[in-house]
Formats: sequence, structure tokens, C-alpha cells
Amino acid sequence: MIKSVCVYCGARNGVAQVYLDGATEMGRILAEHDIRLIYGGGSNGLMGAVADAVLAAGGEAVGIVPEPFKWGEVTHTRLTELHLTADMHTRKAKMASLADAFIAMPGGFGTFDELMEIVTWAQIGVHGKPIAIYNIDGYYDPLLEMIERGLAQGFIPDTSHSLLKVADTPQGVLDALMSIYRL
Repeated sequence: MIKSVCVYCGARNGVAQVYLDGATEMGRILAEHDIRLIYGGGSNGLMGAVADAVLAAGGEAVGIVPEPFKWGEVTHTRLTELHLTADMHTRKAKMASLADAFIAMPGGFGTFDELMEIVTWAQIGVHGKPIAIYNIDGYYDPLLEMIERGLAQGFIPDTSHSLLKVADTPQGVLDALMSIYRL
């Protein structure tokens, strides 16, 4: 049973409404399934949208914030829990330790870094938790093409192909995670 999900996503304002709507729907779905949100602790962008939706639907949102960022205007102030870490590396490890599964939504370099690291950790056996991409409006299509190219060229082992599931709806993402978790 998945009780907590780490969501990686963008923290910048000014993104297209389709992404914010997707993040809001993801938050609502998580709360409806009584799944606790583990995330970067931000109040802006998709981070803020997913956390606000979880909280509005009566769910729990746990933020993990590096100590140097704690007083910044971007830290969410209404979280169920807030954990402070020494740095970004400790933050990522803490997020991974609290989560039963992982979801990557649209974001920038930080999101890409988190997704690639958690997939790499799965590939080398650091964890066996399910990972999914919520591919809102085809955002991750270029990355998925690159992964296919890496597979075709032999840089990514065939056994690693099953580490990452992709869906374009929040319920599809949750269903994919649940199906992997039951294996």
C-alpha cells in the first residue's frame, strides 16, 4: 500500500495554466486516496498548487526544505510538517526515505535532477520504490524520446526500461504506481 508519495515539480510562477491545473488535480487525487504528499516545501508554481490542493482536500503535505531556504518567501507556511535539512543532498535523501513512491511532474533543472537521481538509485538497487512521470500536455515527450534513444544505443540496459512508468492523468499515474507497488 502506498501511503506517501514524493512529488518532484517546478516551483516557478508564470507557467501555463494547464500545468497548474494538472498539479491541482494530482493533489486532490492524492488526498482522496489518503496518500501523504512529500515534496520540496515550496508555495509557488506547481509545488504550491499540488500542496494547496492536498491540504484543501484534507490531506497531509510534508515539506522538506534546506535550512538556508527556510525563511525565504517561497516556503509554504501551512504544511502538515516541515523538515529542515542542512543542504540539497540531504533534502533529496530525506524526501526519498519518507516516500513509498515517486512522481515527476513538469519542472526545470531541479526536477530533472531529482527524477534522474531517483531513477538511477532504482537502477543500482538503492531502492525498489515505483517511479512515474505525470506527462502533462506532453511535457516529458522529449525526455522519453531521449530515454528510448539511450536504450536503442545500449547506454541504458533493457532491464531499466521498466523502472519508469508514464501517464497523462493523475489517476493514470496513481494506477501505474499501485500496479508496480503490488509486484
